[in-house]
Amino acid sequence: MAAFAQVNPITDICFLVEDIDRAAAFYVDSLGFRPRRRAPGFADFKGAGVTLALWEIDHIAQNTGVSGLKAPPGVHKACAAIELSSPAAVDAAYAELAAAGVAFQGPPQDYSWNARCCYFADPDDNLWELYAWAEGGPVGDID
Repeated sequence: MAAFAQVNPITDICFLVEDIDRAAAFYVDSLGFRPRRRAPGFADFKGAGVTLALWEIDHIAQNTGVSGLKAPPGVHKACAAIELSSPAAVDAAYAELAAAGVAFQGPPQDYSWNARCCYFADPDDNLWELYAWAEGGPVGDID
């Protein structure tokens, strides 16, 4: 029997947010996600290859019993990553998103794991990484 993660692809990423309207505006206006569904306390969007969902923390807590505790500002709760085709594509995406008002931690940099990366957070401090492998590819492959 194949392992669960090898036969079931990740289809959705859901970030827990404090203000659904503020978060939805960021993902549509700054990153270009297309709205797909909207319900009280919830929204999801189509992107290239994955559905991004946003669920208000208070709403999920009231409806499912999941903890409604909130982390203080500046504490990253999750990190989603987008692999781009080249280091130059990272630089281009950085320029495009920065021009759209996305606040990055800093400009793209080359890191010791042989990738060029840059980072930004959404309004609820969910961390995003844009990256591309440098020549020679990833370091540490197991297979």
